[in-house]
Amino acid sequence: MKAIVFTFLGLLPLCLLAQLNHEVIQIPMRDGQHLAADLYLPSDQGEFPVILIQTPYNKNLFRFGLPLDVGQNIANSPYAFVVLDWRCFYASTSACGGVAERGEDGYDAVEWIASQSWSTGKVGTWGLSALGNIQFMTAREKPPHLVCAVPMVASPQTRYGQFYPGGVALAEYVKTLGLLFGGAFSLVAQNPYYNLIWQFTEASTYYPDELEIPMLHIGGWFDHNTEDNLKWFNAMRELSPAKDEQWLLMGPWTHGGLFTSMQGELDFPEAENSNNEYANAFFHHYLLEEDNGWQLTPRVNYFQMGDNVWLNTTSFPPSDASAEISYFLRDDMALSLDPGAIPVEKIFIYDPTDPSPTIGGKTLSPDLEQGPFDQSADVESRNDKLMFTTPLLTNDIVVKGRIKAHLIVTSDRPDTDFALRLTEVYPDGKSVALGQIIQRMRFRSGYTMADEEFLHLDDVVEIQLSFDNLAHTFKAGNQIGLIITSSNYPWFNRNMNTGDEMYPNDNLDTLVNPQLANNRLYIHGPFPSRIVLPVKQAPSNIVGLELDKFDLFPNPADDFLFIRNAPLGSTVQITDSKGTRIRDFLITENNQSIAVNDLIAGVYFLQLKAGSSITVEKFIVQHH
Repeated sequence: MKAIVFTFLGLLPLCLLAQLNHEVIQIPMRDGQHLAADLYLPSDQGEFPVILIQTPYNKNLFRFGLPLDVGQNIANSPYAFVVLDWRCFYASTSACGGVAERGEDGYDAVEWIASQSWSTGKVGTWGLSALGNIQFMTAREKPPHLVCAVPMVASPQTRYGQFYPGGVALAEYVKTLGLLFGGAFSLVAQNPYYNLIWQFTEASTYYPDELEIPMLHIGGWFDHNTEDNLKWFNAMRELSPAKDEQWLLMGPWTHGGLFTSMQGELDFPEAENSNNEYANAFFHHYLLEEDNGWQLTPRVNYFQMGDNVWLNTTSFPPSDASAEISYFLRDDMALSLDPGAIPVEKIFIYDPTDPSPTIGGKTLSPDLEQGPFDQSADVESRNDKLMFTTPLLTNDIVVKGRIKAHLIVTSDRPDTDFALRLTEVYPDGKSVALGQIIQRMRFRSGYTMADEEFLHLDDVVEIQLSFDNLAHTFKAGNQIGLIITSSNYPWFNRNMNTGDEMYPNDNLDTLVNPQLANNRLYIHGPFPSRIVLPVKQAPSNIVGLELDKFDLFPNPADDFLFIRNAPLGSTVQITDSKGTRIRDFLITENNQSIAVNDLIAGVYFLQLKAGSSITVEKFIVQHH
């Protein structure tokens, strides 16, 4: 348990031997119970604004050092601190018989603090992870004396996708939360499909319109809450009554690494302590009423990794990230701007009894490393993967947003997974993962029970996977890498490949009759498997290599398919889903029609070539 606690906090200078002077206090709750807290006061007599920290990880740990650069020197702090144990946790265990909600407990704590002789009546909240989530719950109750909040790597909404990304259980995440907070997470294993329970949970924990205070949201590119941080900030900017007093700071941080420069195997000294600097400026403005120029702070400040600089914008992704680069998967294992012409299939075997191992990532378990780690030794060296890389980059590739992968695949099993790792490959051979995602094939069309769709032998299907948002510059002289496997264990549940029940006996890590899967990736010609990078601008040596996107409509088509905005004189080739050539013709008019009433219903690909540029689009023939 201690290791888990330190993973979450990641902030206490435990090497210090001296403890801070504190007063143990009991804060009364509306149901007659009391919650235990430690009070830290500056040396000067008088009244102070108060920073409230509510923790399930033992308030005593803060006796070794306070946050916001206070450390051991509470004597000169402009704030008083109150660190409170949640109801039912540690010194507040005796309050377990009560019935109040966590947000109500937060309300009562804020209002009691505001009434004390050592308080100015202004209270702000601070904390990361669970200490951040409870700030949203407290603010939802609208305590009159709560002035502002700084939630870090936290979001109040509970979503299906947090526990089942791509339809695959995050086994280690659920296990860790169960160890920390008890057996309520058994419900996760009992609901592997997106159902009414998930709909209700998501709706009841989504309330940006009910939060009325200024907030500084702090997130990390290597934290498992990246997407939720961005989503919640954007929702607050749109719906909150305090929408004009919301700020976002996104740094190169893991969940437990906000207070160090090292993140996994990468070092970001330019970002060290930035979260404290911003939080202090925020608190000074709202709690001390200093005229420190905080209101001029850009709404979004984000760390551009690779370049290792802080940038700012009004929203993320920024509006200047409007271009895209597509790198196609090639037979020579390259990622290329040229999609290739002759269809090729790549095969790899997935054995659930010997899964591809988790090496770093947006993990939570104390048994797994967090952050960006080299994949070359333990993942790329195995024979159950496909590894594609660009040539050495001649220009920096500046990515801002979500990198997407479009893969055309099949399997000889009714269900299997496709797991991707996005890496930057350095001249010394290190291949450091910047993003990791997965997709369960039975959920390729959606996550409800009605959406479930199993593969049939020789079915060729297209799947799209989106990595989390990222601000990263792939540097000239390095390479972009894409690793494709069918597992990433134990971070994600391993697919048994049978198509049977996924989690027998509600066990998220059970193997029952596991089967080998021969998984295939199709590339070239009608199979434009690729990754698409959102970039600030395409480098000069890339501009013009791809056709402007043309239109196919209607799609699905019945009797006729129309091609609009294709260059005159372009050559067109239509193939079926297996790569068999159906017909070839030239584009002779701007809005050209093609009769497809003679084609059987199914999936087809249209390849358009103009000069040396080639682009491919999928269309469906669906006769009524």
